[in-house]
Amino acid sequence: MPRAVYLLAMGIFAMVTSEFVVAGLMPQMAEGLDVTIPQIGYLITVFAVAMALGGPFLAVAVLKLPVKPALMVLFAIFLAGNVLAALAPTYAVMLAARIITGVASAAFFGVAISAAVQLVRPELRGRAIAAVLNGLMLGTLLGLPLSTMLGERLGWRAAFWVITVLTVIAALSTAAWVPALARAEGGGDFRTELGAFRNRRLWLALITSTLIIGATFSAFSYLNPILTEVTGFATGTIPLLLVAYGAATVLGNYVVGQLADKYTLSVQLWGLALNLVFLTGFALLADLRVPAVLAMLGIGLVGVTMNPAMATRVQRAANARPLVNTVHSSFITMGVVVGSWLGGLGINEFGLRAPLWLGAALALAGIGTLLPDLLRRPAASPARTKAAAQNADECATAAVNAGL
Repeated sequence: MPRAVYLLAMGIFAMVTSEFVVAGLMPQMAEGLDVTIPQIGYLITVFAVAMALGGPFLAVAVLKLPVKPALMVLFAIFLAGNVLAALAPTYAVMLAARIITGVASAAFFGVAISAAVQLVRPELRGRAIAAVLNGLMLGTLLGLPLSTMLGERLGWRAAFWVITVLTVIAALSTAAWVPALARAEGGGDFRTELGAFRNRRLWLALITSTLIIGATFSAFSYLNPILTEVTGFATGTIPLLLVAYGAATVLGNYVVGQLADKYTLSVQLWGLALNLVFLTGFALLADLRVPAVLAMLGIGLVGVTMNPAMATRVQRAANARPLVNTVHSSFITMGVVVGSWLGGLGINEFGLRAPLWLGAALALAGIGTLLPDLLRRPAASPARTKAAAQNADECATAAVNAGL
């Protein structure tokens, strides 16, 4: 795997840490900005909404640039937003900073994944995507607890300044060692980019991604209260359990990355089926410590770790260009918003196990969205056989267009 792929992961690590840092420093930020904790919670929602709605527009704005300059522009925008957050004198300024960083993060995800795809041979695309998305997993595993610890000791602004330094290091490393890459084929032609979204199979793949992430985050968003109030763990134990969860996501991401290219649909099917089992088991046995922890680790193994397979399926249904990847990131972010929002409503009505049952329902719905592609695979075999008789370039193009 080229070194440049891991440098792209470093940029995503910095951005994901910035996204999650608010969750670990709510009391300090509420006191510092003279607002309530729920208002600080809205900073997480604003970031996610900015990613989902604003990211594709910024991706379109950088379509005409070659990949490396586009990455540097996005680094600069994110850096400006993060510095604004570190200096924010008021809550309104912090809201603006979160919007800027959210939009830049979503576009960066799309461009970085497209760059990773260009850096490797076609048969290694899934592994390259997994390597880049390790920045997301490590942001959860290391970025959140480390920034929380730093913010508690040195003040919440210090956490944002450290993220600023990480961003500068990632940007300079990208400038120095990521090779110059031409704009993706069709890049810059907005009509060509939009044409991909006429494909019904692309929309089906995007919806599957939303449901996979929604199922996972309906549980993940409320692990702390579930594990303390239902399972009975002490508050001080929760950080250790979350580190174990993060380690499970890193392992799962590696395994899925190895399998995503050859077994794209099968990986998603098994992932959703296992997540359905883990979520259901968690809901039924949440009051028992060992089953609850095993179910939690299982969700970590097969939840957000489906990202490489999700991205591979989306790219095969359409293309691997920045706009498609950024819109895919938006659908993933919508899964976070839907899972956490509906999970909260469920808690209000039915108690703390409700998000787990909701996650199981979303996982089951996700399996349903896979069925059209699973059922059409045998019927597509003659077309694939015919395409194999053509030259190599024509065969590859046919396979991508047919989603095989």
